[in-house]
Amino acid sequence: MKYYVQKIGALIFILMFVCPAFSQITTNETDMKFNNIAMGTVSKKDATLSVIHSRKSVRNFIQGKTVPRETLDTVVRAGMAAASAVNLQPWQFIVIDDRTVMDSLAAGLPYAKMLYHASAAIVVCGDSTVKAGEFAFWEFDCSLASGNILLAVEAMGLGAVWTAVHPDKARVSTVRKILHLPENIIPLNVIPIGYPAGNDKPKDKYKPDKIHWNGY
Repeated sequence: MKYYVQKIGALIFILMFVCPAFSQITTNETDMKFNNIAMGTVSKKDATLSVIHSRKSVRNFIQGKTVPRETLDTVVRAGMAAASAVNLQPWQFIVIDDRTVMDSLAAGLPYAKMLYHASAAIVVCGDSTVKAGEFAFWEFDCSLASGNILLAVEAMGLGAVWTAVHPDKARVSTVRKILHLPENIIPLNVIPIGYPAGNDKPKDKYKPDKIHWNGY
């Protein structure tokens, strides 16, 4: 356990210098958590569960603060670390930091207007031609990758929200046209990313009545 704590602490220390996102976060509860991890006072378990339970859908962003490409690359790497059926990895990621493209998506997608204020976005897509025999698992694999992205964003002191594209045909068509996607690449979602304005809070979704032991 001591090895893992030291390893996490070293990673956080490195990220604070490599990823400008860390240096731009003001002192708050998130900073305290990261500092505790770096100092070895928080276990790997506690650090992981803290990120999971702190994750929230962020729709309000601080304008004018750019998310560095190095940070976005780190987030996408987390997405690629997701589980994948038969390890087919059918995902493709469109990373957007161009204001014109962001505004075009915001104008064309009814539930992604926060793109007007977000600093960047990641569009998680699946390749429908990647199959295991007759089965395509891209929707499941890309959902797992999206979950990893949302957790990585939370861990790095940023905010994000899943805005659905697939299976709405009109939204798929809009995203495909703006991003010039080929027919076999299907956009699952658009994830706006930025520095949270502090208006969005995590929700307690734990419901004991949804847990069933040894059968329904």
